Amino acid sequence: MTIQDHVLKHVTGHVGNGNMRIDEFAAPMDDSLPFDVVDDVAIFMRNDPMFYRKQLFPAIMKMKGRYDAGKSCVAEQCVGEACSNAVESYCRAFDLGKRPEELLTAEERKVLVQKIYSEEMTQIRDGAY
Repeated sequence: MTIQDHVLKHVTGHVGNGNMRIDEFAAPMDDSLPFDVVDDVAIFMRNDPMFYRKQLFPAIMKMKGRYDAGKSCVAEQCVGEACSNAVESYCRAFDLGKRPEELLTAEERKVLVQKIYSEEMTQIRDGAY
C-alpha cells in the first residue's frame, strides 16, 4: 500500500502580483450606438403618432402663436420640454439599455432642440401650419 502526501501549493496563475486590471481579461466594450441618436430622436418625434399628437404638435402651435403675434420665441422655451419628453419616450419604445440622461449628452440635447426648432420655424414661416 502506498500513501501519497498531498501538499497544498499556492498558485497565482495569471494574476501574479495581484495588480491585474479587469480590462486585461477582455477588451473594453464600445457602448456607443451605431447611428446618429440626435437624428433618430428627431425622426421619432415626428413619426410616433402619440408623441407627435400629445407633445410636439402643441409645442409647434405655441411657436406659431408666438410667431403670429410678433413675439420672439426661444428654442429651449418652445420645444425644450418636448425634446426631453421625446428622449424618455424613445428610451421606453426602443429599450436601448440606456437611461434618458445617458442617451444624449447636454450638447447633443441642445443640438436636438435647435434642430427641431429651426426645422419647424421654417415650416411656420413658409405657411405649412
